[in-house]
Amino acid sequence: MDISSSDNAKVIEQLTAVQDNPVRLLRTAHELLGNRLAVLSSFGAESALLLAFVAEAAPDMKVLFLNTGQHFPQTIAYRRELADFLGLTNVEDVGPSARQISDRDPTGELWAFDPDACCNLRKVEPLQLASVPYDVLVTGRKRGQASTRAAMTIVEERADGQLRINPLAFWSADEIRAEMQRRDLPQHPLVAEGYLSIGCAPCTRPVDGQDDARSGRWSGLNKTECGIHIAG
Repeated sequence: MDISSSDNAKVIEQLTAVQDNPVRLLRTAHELLGNRLAVLSSFGAESALLLAFVAEAAPDMKVLFLNTGQHFPQTIAYRRELADFLGLTNVEDVGPSARQISDRDPTGELWAFDPDACCNLRKVEPLQLASVPYDVLVTGRKRGQASTRAAMTIVEERADGQLRINPLAFWSADEIRAEMQRRDLPQHPLVAEGYLSIGCAPCTRPVDGQDDARSGRWSGLNKTECGIHIAG
């Protein structure tokens, strides 16, 4: 089902009506949108809960994983483990081509002197290309992760007309942790080491309990987002 801009209001209305139940929200979105819908997952610290909801709603729902080539080895292993555990059958890795890496970051050190350019190469541009077939992307973003996300809604429309669904927008870290434990979901191995938001290895550090979860991302830089969630 293609969604034109004139259809967005109807889709938003139908999804908003069921937004209080994440599984029902995802199932309704999948029924409405079919292959025009994809889930974006980092397979990070809190990803298991959203993906468990996805598996319960429709295990064949498309899941996109941005394989930047700079992930922790633990993240790559966890991506396989969690998909198998949940029975997800349609996970696709997307990322920059070998030619793009060779041309723009041959030493793998672009992150050190131009992190925005590195994010554009490894995340923003690959996602823009990979998301062309999709009118709606599901994300695991939460309001409590950072001040830049404090006003987000469960169903939102970007300036470019694409819709984003954020089923966990109003969930707290404690609520997510409790539900993951209740469901006995496997945890990303780096969480036990203090990594509460997990991105690429060079730009992620552990945090203590006094910091928000995303304070360990691009620590010391005036940067809080990679750019994939900035409205187009």
